[in-house]
Amino acid sequence: MQLVIISGRSGSGKSIALQALEDLGYYAIDNLPAMLLDSLVDELRDQGDRSHLAVSIDARNLPGALAKLPELLKELRQRTIKCQIVYLTTDARILLERYSATRRRHPLTRNSSLTLEEAIDKEEQTLHEIRDLADLTIDTTRLSVHDLRRRITDQVAHQRRDELTLTFESFGYKRGVPLDADIVFDVRCLPNPYWDPVLRGSTGRDADIIAFLSSYPLVDDMTSDIQAWLERWLPAYQHSQRSYMTIAIGCTGGQHRSVYMAEQLAQRIASQQGEVKLRHRELGLQYTVNAPL
Repeated sequence: MQLVIISGRSGSGKSIALQALEDLGYYAIDNLPAMLLDSLVDELRDQGDRSHLAVSIDARNLPGALAKLPELLKELRQRTIKCQIVYLTTDARILLERYSATRRRHPLTRNSSLTLEEAIDKEEQTLHEIRDLADLTIDTTRLSVHDLRRRITDQVAHQRRDELTLTFESFGYKRGVPLDADIVFDVRCLPNPYWDPVLRGSTGRDADIIAFLSSYPLVDDMTSDIQAWLERWLPAYQHSQRSYMTIAIGCTGGQHRSVYMAEQLAQRIASQQGEVKLRHRELGLQYTVNAPL
């Protein structure tokens, strides 16, 4: 049996993620009390007709229930249940805007005197147990509904448990570090095409920027150094049962240097690993890089 647990902050897209899995044939249950997870798994295994189960477990649980979840998951895995925990997070400022715009009540404000901002902070603290257990964290701050459904399909439903799903993501520091980044490399020390008016409107995927950056030995040195570090340490992460890794590459605006570096690294690592995901946050692009034939 494959079990996917969707959790995260209210307003981050948990219902959308659960619906995406339901559309893919998973038996989906929203807002499951954590204490019932073991019984539900046993019931479905006894019936023999539910091989894919997706549940949403969040801060609406009874006090203390989430604290027991780590031990419960350990027991399930010992019984050969394949468990994946997906944690969805969103910038607190965006959550404030979403709740204010829709005038919906946050779940933790319904029976308390908490303000919306206090409820958002308390929820993050309440969920720390499950957040720390997550196999995959997805930052939905800038994802559309369609983007999130695609991420769930690609990285959860179609991911093989014995493989490491590796994603390279470019970003701009002026808009913050991606919340789902596992490892971050800063390339702001490299020559910046932005200061050339002719190059300013191009991106790191365009030929003129590629020619500009590849003309500097410093750029190739950094690319090779990061590649060597990844080749040395990615196997160790995979052997520690990691299923997902997001390597974030940042520059000032997320348009030139970080995009170029992410492209270069994705191509080099794909030639050894076979396939990697590539995401350019500020450009709104996402695709797969395959090893050359």
